[in-house]
Amino acid sequence: MAFSDHSGSHSTASAGGPVGASGHTREDLRHESFGELLSGLASDMSVLVKQEIQLAKVETTAKAKEAGKGAGMLAGAAVAGLLLLMALTTLLVVALDYVMPLWVAVLVAVVLWAVVAAALGLAGKKQLQEATPPVPEQTVETVKEDVQWAKNPTRSART
Repeated sequence: MAFSDHSGSHSTASAGGPVGASGHTREDLRHESFGELLSGLASDMSVLVKQEIQLAKVETTAKAKEAGKGAGMLAGAAVAGLLLLMALTTLLVVALDYVMPLWVAVLVAVVLWAVVAAALGLAGKKQLQEATPPVPEQTVETVKEDVQWAKNPTRSART
């Protein structure tokens, strides 16, 4: 590490590598004005924010692609399931036609599917209300780390 005592002598490590993202050594930073340091900090923060935004975009895009594939498969399964239910409904109506008038058999099938649709609709609505919106988890985690580092830059650099 590059530390100097108050007498002006420096340890041999003071000519070491860069300290920050800007590539400045500690000695370079000691000779910069407050305005220059503040400008460098603003620049570094700008780069950091841009990188976090890019990470969020990449993470969200990857999750959306996976969800799109799954949604397509579910849509195909839903169509097949609908065709199956239509065939089963026809079978139910034909079977009930043997013991009751046709119009009553159709009415029984309609009421049955109305009850099923209502139950599924209410359960689905409840599930959607409880669901949380998709969050780019990695980005949230790195932003938390960045905030922690900004609060204690020397401690977090050592850990």
